[in-house]
Amino acid sequence: MPNTVERIKADRDLETQREDMAATFRWAERLNMNEAVANHFSLAVDGAGTQFLMNPNQVHFGRIKASDLILLDANDPSAMEGPEAPDPTAWGLHGSIHRLCPHARCLMHVHSKAATVLATLANSTLPPIDQNSAMFYERHIVDADYGGLAFEAEGVRCAGLLNNPKIRIMVMGNHGVLALGQTVADTFFQLYYFERAAQTYISALQTGQPLRFLDDDIARKTAEELAAYPDSADSYLRDIKLILDAEGSDFRL
Repeated sequence: MPNTVERIKADRDLETQREDMAATFRWAERLNMNEAVANHFSLAVDGAGTQFLMNPNQVHFGRIKASDLILLDANDPSAMEGPEAPDPTAWGLHGSIHRLCPHARCLMHVHSKAATVLATLANSTLPPIDQNSAMFYERHIVDADYGGLAFEAEGVRCAGLLNNPKIRIMVMGNHGVLALGQTVADTFFQLYYFERAAQTYISALQTGQPLRFLDDDIARKTAEELAAYPDSADSYLRDIKLILDAEGSDFRL
């Protein structure tokens, strides 16, 4: 049994995780990466990775507070029967991945513009044409078999594509994008930079000019260097929270 000190620390850790999640919802909305009251972020909060926090059903990202996040267990489908049941597609996708891919502690799924445009191309792979896109070299996959809304069966199918812990992004063909990570900061950092890289690629395609691709060895080296670059993700989330606090945001409530 945990002692009092351990319980207090666990409660504080959970509070911080809730605040981190709420801040990223607010910032995703600011960056216009959300879509109406759809799209979902989730974070595993137990050792097994099956208990997770997620945004409540049909609530705009710009309104979400730390206390709004619902706690679910991927092994307990009765959650869909209660008055605070999550969105069925969120349960299908996030619940399946948290249940079947415990290495994916945090999941962020959006239909952001550039990543979704990429997801509509016959070849939805992001090539290494600049430093940002090289960040995802051999670290993203494309799901080319969209099967409709992400209810349980579709979620299980998607989870089956994510066995490699090295994968940080799944381009969901004809759908959107899913970022995976160990922490809230890490995952939001991946989501943000993938959208930036996709913007650059789509803009480059629109010029109609030939593209300059990075050599495979250089792209791989750059991806490894960026993966090991210290503190950037944590610093980005820290400053997001500081900006929101300075503006009087209620995200921490």
